[in-house]
Amino acid sequence: MTADPHPALELSGITAGYERRAPVLRDVSLTVHGSEAVGLLGPSGCGKSTLAKVAALLHRPYAGTVRLDGEPARGWRHRAPRAQRTAVGVVFQQPRLAADPRLTLAALIAEPLRATGRGREATERVRELADAVGLGGDLLDRRPHEVSDGQLQRACVARALVLRPRVLVCDEMTAMLDASTTAALVAVVEDYRQRSGAALLAVGHDRTLLERWCDRTVELAGAGGGTDGEEVRSAPRAPADTSAG
Repeated sequence: MTADPHPALELSGITAGYERRAPVLRDVSLTVHGSEAVGLLGPSGCGKSTLAKVAALLHRPYAGTVRLDGEPARGWRHRAPRAQRTAVGVVFQQPRLAADPRLTLAALIAEPLRATGRGREATERVRELADAVGLGGDLLDRRPHEVSDGQLQRACVARALVLRPRVLVCDEMTAMLDASTTAALVAVVEDYRQRSGAALLAVGHDRTLLERWCDRTVELAGAGGGTDGEEVRSAPRAPADTSAG
């Protein structure tokens, strides 16, 4: 695979929050190259999730630029161009807040396909991804209240992958999961990345997990701060044991 001349994801000078006079992020910059996995560490309240939403084009920053494959973001949420919206797959910490309770797991996974006019692909793609994330039997016919948090998060990971994104943003994806489910979903993400060359921004507070999962980690300062601009640690990924923590 030839090197991409542009980073897959580039955040430059991001200032963002929910009250302009008191932003939770100030002048944060972060780059994730194609095929690279970057872990973003930081304490609760430091703005990790806000930065994840900015990276996924779900939250408009007060200042700064988001670039995907070298192209500046040209909109946010549903106003972002389809090509940019679908370039990023996102998995949140709390699957029950991210899933429509009226949908079956099959419909949940297929939702992005139907929203982008590709519903004809749904049956085959849902079957493929359900097998990959470990949703067998009659689970696909159940609704969120009929499955466990771990099973629902498996469906949310499948949904994030269904459009074959070039960038994955995992915001505390494993925080509510047991060790075996954590290991299984990390393995699913890594298998997809190895086959596709997708970049990963994995946000969390579990240093052990992120350092084993990611190529490098970056630390976010306290609330209202920025990154220290330096790589916290760089080490080869160790997929043999991703269930720690």
